[in-house]
Amino acid sequence: MTHVPRCIFTALTLAVAITFSSQSTFGQAAGAAKKMEFDSPLLKPWTGPYGGVPPWNLVRSDEFIAAFDAAIESSTSDIKAIADNSDKPDFENTIVAMERAGRTLSRLEAMFFVYASNLNVGPIPDIEKVVVPKLSEHADSIYQNKQLFSRISAVFDSPAMKDGTFDLAQRRLVDDTYKTFLRKGAKLNSSEKAKLSQMNTRLARLFTDFSQNVLADEKGYVTWIKDKSELGGLPDSVIAAMSSAASDRNSKGGDWAITNTRSSMDPFLTYSSNRPLREKVWRNYYSRGDNGDKYDNNKIIAEILKIRAARAKLLGYETHAHWRMEPTMAKKPQAAMELMMKVWPKALARVREEVADMQAIADQEGAKIKIEPWDYRYYAEKVRKEKYDLDFNEVKPYLQLEKLSEAMMWAATQLYGLHFKQLSGIPVFHPDVTVWEVTDADGKHVGLWYLDPYAREGKRSGAWMTDYRAQENMGKPITTIVSNNSNFVKGKPGEPVLISWDDAVTMFHEFGHALHGLCSDCNYPTQSGTSVARDYVEFPSQINEHWLSTPEVLANFAVHYQTGEPIPKELLDKIEKASTFNQGFQTVEYLASALIDMKLHLAGDVAIDPDQFERETLAELGMPKEIVMRHRTPQFNHIFASDGYSAGYYSYLWSDALTADAAEVFEDSGTYYDKEVAKSLYDNIFSVGDTIDPAEGFRRFRGRDVDTKALLRKRGFPIDEK
Repeated sequence: MTHVPRCIFTALTLAVAITFSSQSTFGQAAGAAKKMEFDSPLLKPWTGPYGGVPPWNLVRSDEFIAAFDAAIESSTSDIKAIADNSDKPDFENTIVAMERAGRTLSRLEAMFFVYASNLNVGPIPDIEKVVVPKLSEHADSIYQNKQLFSRISAVFDSPAMKDGTFDLAQRRLVDDTYKTFLRKGAKLNSSEKAKLSQMNTRLARLFTDFSQNVLADEKGYVTWIKDKSELGGLPDSVIAAMSSAASDRNSKGGDWAITNTRSSMDPFLTYSSNRPLREKVWRNYYSRGDNGDKYDNNKIIAEILKIRAARAKLLGYETHAHWRMEPTMAKKPQAAMELMMKVWPKALARVREEVADMQAIADQEGAKIKIEPWDYRYYAEKVRKEKYDLDFNEVKPYLQLEKLSEAMMWAATQLYGLHFKQLSGIPVFHPDVTVWEVTDADGKHVGLWYLDPYAREGKRSGAWMTDYRAQENMGKPITTIVSNNSNFVKGKPGEPVLISWDDAVTMFHEFGHALHGLCSDCNYPTQSGTSVARDYVEFPSQINEHWLSTPEVLANFAVHYQTGEPIPKELLDKIEKASTFNQGFQTVEYLASALIDMKLHLAGDVAIDPDQFERETLAELGMPKEIVMRHRTPQFNHIFASDGYSAGYYSYLWSDALTADAAEVFEDSGTYYDKEVAKSLYDNIFSVGDTIDPAEGFRRFRGRDVDTKALLRKRGFPIDEK
């Protein structure tokens, strides 16, 4: 199936990673008893069923800043109590105490960053600019606390780390905590720590400015259509979505609107026969953050790169890439580069074949053009139809958003015994959101799943998963709350929302992240769910994509929205035969972004002009002129809206190597619903979080280390037998 990179985190991974606790419903740790001067529902433990739920109905945005001041004060008190403890440092009074600290702040972050990602309107952008630097400063105050680090070091150096007193998960937790503090500057002197804090605070401001600039360009550039004659080639479902988008904007410029988001741009470029309009839509989308106006991101990027390089040197690392990759599976940039460059030339060769096929059709039609980036999707569909007699317009009537949501849940029941029940009466942050209780095979509550599927003003584009509360079991079990978020355009009232095949893959991918959280069975919150290495976290989500195309799902849930008939077998056969079609485009547009990311962060402390660097580096790599990076540098939220995926965008390919190899276990068993294989996937991958080394978890499931040839087979690329 087509591989499309997606994101697991909200817009500001920075803030989510700052505290050391889960989004718990329970009280603060000992030492945090000081009464907060500001009283707000935002600061209180979550109440209600299922261990408590976020009180979205009580949120007042004008309380956020004061609430953060109070919550940071509370968290600081928690940390001080741990650092000042006169008892000898041990696992419980230091490491576990840190796991319990900052509960109030964690809950507040969970709610605010949903607003920042899903409801970024009104005062929220300005509040975000105030809050994020505060969180950065607070994080530094923790990592730079000498007494706290001394206690952590004592536990790290204790005999219990070697004599079997600690179990594997405890040893990993101590080891990760100690090394994280080292990487965050715990051993720097006081002047170096002050300098580091200045860097981190400045970066926090720049990250926020970057993401808000991209959001402004997504909101500001709408392509309007007034004349029906300009709708040539577009299927009815796309036209209906464009009409709905226009209505949402009060039809300010016409009866149909193409918004500046991927979910709107992609189908228009795929089907519109209006080439000049395709070019306009394409330029609007790929120029986000790069229009030379007040929302231009190039100066911000240059400053981010400069600070990151200086910070890495201050912390004792060669480059930002070396610093970021130390805790990953790949460990060093060279390992990631080797995998990417193993695939890159094969993808380029495939692109040349794809372009030749498209150019031939354009020539046959007398178009008198050379294939340009705004032509690629349009002519790729023509080639697909010619080669495989497959028109995805024939597939779309069978892909109803609601039915595919049911399909995801059904597959999770078959594989992991999870059951989903829609709830009413639970507070939500927007009427579009639905809430589901999740129970296991024995009827035991394991978590809540929130689904926010539709686009709206102030919601960042794309699709992502986040959690509001991590699973834990430090005495009293606390269940997780996870969410999936996407940007489908609503149809007319009463009509089902029809989505593309790629969008359906995205749904299953993001639901895989949610399942990773829901299946978690760990003691400590910082090890649970998706809290795993950056280049491992996409593995559970990518493997979940495979269940979309299983006969069991398609026969029961891919039904025609008018007749209720299941998708015909001959159409399924065509989809299967075309499974590796257009992999040149998909791989090159992704890898170009991943390679630019890595090369930017390996460049060190040289001054960088982002546009020039992008242009010259792509030329050196032999980037085809017919394709543009999936995420051009000025709009690359993954790497410039936080440190989250910086020098880490390669991780989708790294994880997909694991995915391709793991999927073959199911294929060898004869079915993707093999109970024994599914149990092994649950036991070794989905439930264990970061309690074991990810490479060991994969070995336990696969029986050996990863074979990267499976990745080439999945994408239909030739394998060099050596």
